[in-house]
Amino acid sequence: MQENNYNDLTIIIPAKNEAVSLLRLLPTLTNNFPKAQIIVVNDGSTDDTKNICEQFNVSIINNPYSKGNGAAIKSGVRAAKNKFLVCMDADGQHKPDDIPKLMSKLHEGYDMVVGARTYSSQASFSRATGNAIYNYLASWMVKHRILDLTSGFRAVRANKFKDFLSILPNGFSYPTTITMAFFRSGFSVGYVPITAQKREGKSHINILKDGVRFLLVIFKIGALYSPLRIFFRASLFFFLIGFGYYLYTYSTTGHFTNMSALLFITSILTFLIGLVSEQITMLLYQKNDQK
Repeated sequence: MQENNYNDLTIIIPAKNEAVSLLRLLPTLTNNFPKAQIIVVNDGSTDDTKNICEQFNVSIINNPYSKGNGAAIKSGVRAAKNKFLVCMDADGQHKPDDIPKLMSKLHEGYDMVVGARTYSSQASFSRATGNAIYNYLASWMVKHRILDLTSGFRAVRANKFKDFLSILPNGFSYPTTITMAFFRSGFSVGYVPITAQKREGKSHINILKDGVRFLLVIFKIGALYSPLRIFFRASLFFFLIGFGYYLYTYSTTGHFTNMSALLFITSILTFLIGLVSEQITMLLYQKNDQK
């Protein structure tokens, strides 16, 4: 992407108490991308984030209280005026020098390009392991290799991103949601390897609280892409357990037990839940396609 085309770009930066890193990030962005629209969403910060942003030629959205990373991204997207968006963190992990790489890949015909963190640049071993599990599950769901499901550094076409604002969560799992939504809608998603730097300050992610939340992301992956793909396998599992238990009890006691009946009923109900969820998901994406 040539420098004179950066006037088609909006850079969105959600920030909560990131004054120290913004003091280094914003001068680089304004110098390297003078024609781009830069939006900082101040998500209820209690430090000097607001004052620092006012020192630079950037747009500021000040939330009166913290609404969450996803909510901040949605506020920035609504205020964006340009056809291309880049979302990046304010904590210093994402390098402005990688933005041209994302945009170059986007202009190869992709609808969204994600900055995929290398294993060595993951925050911790547990975080890297968790992300590897999410990537594997999501890749299995969409039958396409996903290099980084949870990366918050991405370039995307604004008109397509805006179609999914209503389904994006307000928390940190928005990258997972938008990625699976794009795959479900048949949009092209690409990846560019990046090396994430060590963040400035303290992470806002709570290991226990957000660990449980990220487990729920696994189920959300299935719900967003193809619920029946998950529920059918769960239904089959209960059916096979019930059938095996029935064969055991019938051969030993000659009876069809209540436990076998319960497992068969559970199998049927699980399948029906998946079928209904699949229909709801189809209606949701059909609605977006008609916009």
